[in-house]
Amino acid sequence: MTALLPAAIAARVVAAFPTVEARTSDNGQPWLCVPAAVVQAAGTFLRDQPDLAFDSLMDLTGYDLLKYPASPPSDAIAVVYLLHSLRHRHKVTLKVLAARADCAVPTAAAVWPAAIYFEREVWDLLGVQFTGHPSLHRIMCPDDWIGHPLRKDYLYPSEYQGVPHLRDGQHFEHGPKRAGQAIAPATPPAAPAPKGPA
Repeated sequence: MTALLPAAIAARVVAAFPTVEARTSDNGQPWLCVPAAVVQAAGTFLRDQPDLAFDSLMDLTGYDLLKYPASPPSDAIAVVYLLHSLRHRHKVTLKVLAARADCAVPTAAAVWPAAIYFEREVWDLLGVQFTGHPSLHRIMCPDDWIGHPLRKDYLYPSEYQGVPHLRDGQHFEHGPKRAGQAIAPATPPAAPAPKGPA
């Protein structure tokens, strides 16, 4: 069991896939920027090379770069793969920056079967189309939900199946009902006592 340092892992991957870039996050964490076109091949390489042996997909998640304080600014959707080697005890982070207008990334399910469920969540909430996925459908929102709620430009519907949503500046006219109680009107917070000499 020989754990490799992040720089050594990055060097192996970049040597095999020249379009992959080694980068560092704002807080100093290393990661690899992988083009969508090579993410399956790079994942297979990371899994199958004996000195790498990334056999565990710990997590696959995503976030929207729109309104994110980055330089240069971007409106891409980032798909993040957190990989771990159970054999060598080293880790690596991959990111695919998927173009917002054509938000498609090849599935990683053939490399790590756990990706099936992670990718369904990222599709549901961020709208990334994982091409080749065996069963890409919603996992958190109802099947008839419109849009992808974690996108920064998402507009929440005013209601869902006749149930209104609260909007900015709105409030419940009544407080929540507690077990054994009737619904009571919400009471505004008490005004602070005036300060002055005792």
